[in-house]
Amino acid sequence: MTTSAREATGTTANPALLVLEDGRTFRGRAYGAVGETFGEAVFSTGMTGYQETLTDPSYHRQVVVMTAPHVGNTGVNDEDPESARIWVAGYVVRDPARTPSNWRATRSLDQELRDQGVVGISGVDTRALTRHLRERGAMRVGIFSGDACAAGEEQLLARVREAPAMKGADLAGEVATQQAYVVPAIGEKRFTVAAVDLGIKGMTPHRMAERGIEVHVLPATATVEDIYAVRPDGVFFSNGPGDPAAAEHPVALMRGVLERGTPLFGICFGNQILGRSLGFGTFKLKYGHRGINQPVQDRTTGKVEVTAHNHGFAVDAPLDRVSDTPFGRAEVSHVCLNDGVVEGLRLLDKPAFSVQYHPEAAAGPHDAAYLFDRFVTLMRDNPQHSAKLMEDQRA
Repeated sequence: MTTSAREATGTTANPALLVLEDGRTFRGRAYGAVGETFGEAVFSTGMTGYQETLTDPSYHRQVVVMTAPHVGNTGVNDEDPESARIWVAGYVVRDPARTPSNWRATRSLDQELRDQGVVGISGVDTRALTRHLRERGAMRVGIFSGDACAAGEEQLLARVREAPAMKGADLAGEVATQQAYVVPAIGEKRFTVAAVDLGIKGMTPHRMAERGIEVHVLPATATVEDIYAVRPDGVFFSNGPGDPAAAEHPVALMRGVLERGTPLFGICFGNQILGRSLGFGTFKLKYGHRGINQPVQDRTTGKVEVTAHNHGFAVDAPLDRVSDTPFGRAEVSHVCLNDGVVEGLRLLDKPAFSVQYHPEAAAGPHDAAYLFDRFVTLMRDNPQHSAKLMEDQRA
C-alpha cells in the first residue's frame, strides 16, 4: 500500500506513543496530524456524536479517549460542528474507520484531524486506558508521532509532567467569541436573552431561537453594562473549559445579574459559576463525566433523564437541605444517579437556576430539552418582562 493510500484510509504506518504523567505508556499508530500534543487525558463514553465532541469548546486542552471502539464510521460534514474548529488537544481511538459511509459525509475524520492539525493516536487498547484513568484519575498526557517519537520515554515523560495542569486553569477567554453577535429568533420574537459566552456550543442559542428568543452572544469579558445594554428579558451563562475556581470575572458578573433579579439560566460551567456566586465551593472530580448516557434525576419532579455531560469539576453543595445564600434560599435541583454529584441548582427567592449537563444535547439525548421551556416560563412570569412590554408599547 502506498503512503497516499494509507493516509486515505486513516491507517498510516507512522508509529505513535501515548505517555501518561504517571509513567504508563501505550503504543499505536498516528491518527490525524503527525507531531506532538499535550493535555489532560479524559474519556468520553458516547457511542455517537464524535464530531460534536471534537468541536465542543469545553474540551479545550483535553486529550479525549473514545471508549467506543469504532470511530469515524460516518465521516465528517459541515452541519454538525458545535463551533468553527476542533478544540480537543488530542484524540485517542481504537479502530478508526478506513472509509466513512454516510450520505451526509463530505470527508473522513482522519482528514479533518489532519487539516486542523490535531494529533491523535489509533490502535490503542482504549478499554485498558479508560480503566487506568478510572482508577488513577484524569491526568496530563502527551501523544507523540513521527519525529517526535525519536526521544526516549523518560525524556517524553518529563515533558508531559512540565505541561500545565487543568486545576487552576482559566480558559474561557481562550475559546469565547471576541465580538458580540446576534442569533435571531425563529418566527415571532418573544424575548431577548444576553448569553455570556464562556465556550458556548452553537446548538445552545439555536435551541433558544426555536422558542422565539433573540440571543445576543457576548464575550466572556462582557460587563454588567454590556449585558443590560441589550435590554434582556433573561441572562444565560454557557458551558466552557477550565477550573471554575479560577473564573473570577464570570462570578462577579453573575452576582451583578442576581442582584438585579433578572431571570438567569446557566449550563455546565455556568452551573459552577452559579454555585460560586451563591457561596458554594467547587472541586475536581477524579475522572469527570463525559458522554451522552449519564442518568440524572430532576428532584423537583422525580423524573430521571439520560443526559449529555462534559465536566471535570463539580459544585460542592449540600444535597439534604436548603441553603441560605447572599441571594436567598437555594437548593440542589438535579443530582447524578451514578455518584451523587450535584447536577443542578435553583434559587427559591429569585428567578435563577442552572444544570451541570447539556440540555441542548446536539447528537442527543433530548430528555432535558424542557429546561429551555423552564427558562422561557421564568422570563414570561417575571414582572420585569411585563414592565418592559408596557414601556415598549408606550414608545
